Amino acid sequence: MAVVAQKYHFITGLPRSGSTLLSALLLQNPRFHAGMTSPVGILVNNLITHFGAGTELGSMLSQPQRQRLVRGVFDAYYADKSDKQVIFDTNRSWSASMPLLAEQFPEAKVIACVRNVAWVMDSLERRFRANPYEITRLFGDGVERNTVYSRVETLGQRNRLVGYPWTALKEAFYGEYASRLLIIDYDLLAQAPQKVMPLLYSFIDEPLFDHDFEAVSYEAAQFDAALGVHGLHTVRSKVELQKRRTVLPPDLFAQFNELAFWQNQDGSAASVITIKPTTGC
Repeated sequence: MAVVAQKYHFITGLPRSGSTLLSALLLQNPRFHAGMTSPVGILVNNLITHFGAGTELGSMLSQPQRQRLVRGVFDAYYADKSDKQVIFDTNRSWSASMPLLAEQFPEAKVIACVRNVAWVMDSLERRFRANPYEITRLFGDGVERNTVYSRVETLGQRNRLVGYPWTALKEAFYGEYASRLLIIDYDLLAQAPQKVMPLLYSFIDEPLFDHDFEAVSYEAAQFDAALGVHGLHTVRSKVELQKRRTVLPPDLFAQFNELAFWQNQDGSAASVITIKPTTGC
């Protein structure tokens, strides 16, 4: 029997925006493998760093050899998933690696989960407050973690948890490979998954699957404990949008409330599944 080559697609986007929920839903399909952030992106970036220009290995490797080495990371990591026809690898760095993905996987699509950035910050702040006996690895020192203002502003820096994926996604959204990109807004995924999932299947050219939105399961307790932020990757069994008041001060909420660049699709070839954002805090 001939072995069917696996297809790869990629999940990226902002933290606290539904990527774990989306992976949990995709896992219901027996043909698919998906999960929370994998180490593949880090391994690939480290590999490229070691054979790039100016390194000891740089002159030893041809371009085809570099390509095979990078592809080998994917094949080795997912070797035990040979029973799955479609692999979804999750990493926030993929938004900044669109040229590499396009070369390695010409048919691959990139799915980016997004959310109003103010509510991303609200969600992370809630997780911080829910773990009062942890210092959490999200912050480097007491100066960064001492108040909600320092915490949120730290996370928003362009090399940190929220700022980096936001800038990387903006690069992809307006870049030359944007037609490979599908933006999924968390609010719509949580509110109407029965409408969002068929659109995703159409985008990746896969037959529809009957998902159960009342019995979703996913958690990564050990990973979250290592970060000092318990519950960060726990998915509720029922997919629904839970409305609440923000815990952020009004001025801080307003600072991040207007950063949803994907709401304006002028100048981008990306596909976007979203609803108009609600206002207020």
